[in-house]
Amino acid sequence: MKRSLPFACLLLLCAWNAAAQNTPKPTPTPDETEVVKISTNLIQIDVSVTDPKGKPIADLRPEEIEIYENGKKQKITNLSFISSVRERTEPVKSKDKPKIDIPIPTNEIRPERVARTIALVADDLTLSFESAHYTRMALKKFVDEQMQEGDLVAIIRTGAGMGSLQQFTSDKRLLYTAIERVRWNPSGVGGIGTFAPIEPTPLEQRRAAGDTSVSEDDIEAERNRMDAQDDFRSSIFAAGTLGAIRYLINGMSELPGRKSVILFSNGFRLLGRDESGFESDTTILNRLRKLVDFANRASVVINTIDARGLVYTGYTAADNVTNISPEALTTVISDRADELFETQQGLSLLARETGGIAIRNNNDLGGGVRRILEDQSYYLVAYEPDEETFDAAKVKFNKITVRVIRKDARVRTRSGFFNTASEKSTTVQPAETVTPYRQIMDALSSPFAKTGIGLRLNPLFGHAKTGSYVKSYLHIDAKDLKFTDTSDGKKKAVITIVAASFGENGIPVSQISRTYTLTGDNKDLKKVLDEGFIYDFTFPVKKPGGFQYRVALRDDQAATVGSASQFVQVPKIKKGLPLLSSIVLQNYTREQWLLASSGQKVAGDSINDTLLRRFRTGTVLQYAFELYGLEANDPKMAGLARKTRVFRDGQMIMEGNEQPLGLVASDGRQLANGAISLGTEMRPGDYILQIVVIDNSKKDKKKYATQHVQFEVVN
Repeated sequence: MKRSLPFACLLLLCAWNAAAQNTPKPTPTPDETEVVKISTNLIQIDVSVTDPKGKPIADLRPEEIEIYENGKKQKITNLSFISSVRERTEPVKSKDKPKIDIPIPTNEIRPERVARTIALVADDLTLSFESAHYTRMALKKFVDEQMQEGDLVAIIRTGAGMGSLQQFTSDKRLLYTAIERVRWNPSGVGGIGTFAPIEPTPLEQRRAAGDTSVSEDDIEAERNRMDAQDDFRSSIFAAGTLGAIRYLINGMSELPGRKSVILFSNGFRLLGRDESGFESDTTILNRLRKLVDFANRASVVINTIDARGLVYTGYTAADNVTNISPEALTTVISDRADELFETQQGLSLLARETGGIAIRNNNDLGGGVRRILEDQSYYLVAYEPDEETFDAAKVKFNKITVRVIRKDARVRTRSGFFNTASEKSTTVQPAETVTPYRQIMDALSSPFAKTGIGLRLNPLFGHAKTGSYVKSYLHIDAKDLKFTDTSDGKKKAVITIVAASFGENGIPVSQISRTYTLTGDNKDLKKVLDEGFIYDFTFPVKKPGGFQYRVALRDDQAATVGSASQFVQVPKIKKGLPLLSSIVLQNYTREQWLLASSGQKVAGDSINDTLLRRFRTGTVLQYAFELYGLEANDPKMAGLARKTRVFRDGQMIMEGNEQPLGLVASDGRQLANGAISLGTEMRPGDYILQIVVIDNSKKDKKKYATQHVQFEVVN
């Protein structure tokens, strides 16, 4: 559907502007670099060196480390140690502790402040019911106790849909929601327990019933056929697991910080068995080999954790050993041990060849994660390769070996890489072969933001008589668009916007698709290039829960795309309990604020202020929100109060005094607003404004409702 709009039509008005018309007095404020690069003139690799206790060795001298490519010693041109140890922010002193027990909101981290990029992958294509439970516990422990400032994290399921909360974030709310979706997948190959219960085969049942024509050879052949069928089915899911990791790595290569994957899995066989019982199918082994090379080129370390823990391979009460001969039972138990070993080999090889750690036979999955995280310090080693390194006719695989000349030092690094000339990439299609529809849908479904066009998305939760909704505002950086001349001397750009909301199960809930032709003269063009423009859309919300809002925009003339996504928790509105909408912001200079406070009308732009959230020191920041859950005549309304709190780097720097909420009724809505002063002493950086509404109707049992918004202070 195409539409033609002048630039001015895209400069939209805020639905909550009415809240800004009641202006209270201002409330014053109190006093890495890339890990690995492979090019024709330089190769850099990351090398982990630890002592026998697994602790990083940080004082290696250049003469103590040697690097070999295909057995030939290389001249090291650079050696530097990158430590994962970061200074921890000291807890707030007791006198500065918050006066009310409200959780401290967390900032979304900026790319330049990312120290580690971690993807925690729950392989629900292989996890058993038991393993899924223990994996979920380990993930929760990571978010609760092990996640640090500067971590950019995603929790991903290999069997999930494209909208399954796969956003890389530092927001623990999003991560907790993703953890709740980690469950046993009955469509996968994982059963209830580690192993499928032992059952007599049909031929064994026939022989037990008196059929003397069934021989041991027949039974063995039957089991071989059944094993071959199981291996074929398992290989399909293993291919899905490796494909999901490859897709993940493809996007992680563009992310900041040291990039690592932690895979929770029940493992997979590298070789499949045929109906004769011989190992013959090398499909998974070949896929894993390509994945290893892909990960090494993308500088992503893959760590693996066997989610089964320490496994007992003998028979249990769940097994039915009736009608199974002792010899056959011994074989089945032996097959279990073989299955455990062989599926662990797949996980071990994947970790070892990418420079990661493989955790197995350990029931403490959280401890395994801790060990992996403690191993994030490394040496960055660089050398200049020979000309034949990239000569595919001479060398198809370049094997890298690192040696450390220090007693008891343990070294772990990548195994090497294939020559690109000998392997055609199957990951990225040439741009000219990708259809416009595929290009924009790939951007929409990707858990990684596409940066070809600068976009900034801000979804706002609200509620009306018709129900809850989320109104999203999208700021588009017009400098990234291609404008062409029209026959009448104007400028033109053509854009296609696709937006969708995804529920917690990864299924799209609402979506729109529009194509616009933007036209204007040179004056219009200058304004839109300087300021960008805003597009908005509203999706109704029928059921409360966590939703991911995603937008992809394609420049149809330049064939470039951009994407953005945000998570929104839509609460359930209960009568008698206060609840806050999202917060709308508007910024004033001191002079404008004095005029507004005296009742004079002052022009403002709450849309841009709410969307961009970038304000200068020495100005006044006004906030506005709606209150839900209480009627205007509810007795509790008289006891409602509000408190403002401002945080920086997880520390509260300001807590305002409790004051009456001061609601204003407008068109059946309960509106409230207030303001804070951004003092000149505020350092540039990211801050969080938190609004707390306090229900004082019961002095012995106060209730709170909160909402917060992140903003940036600049000089």
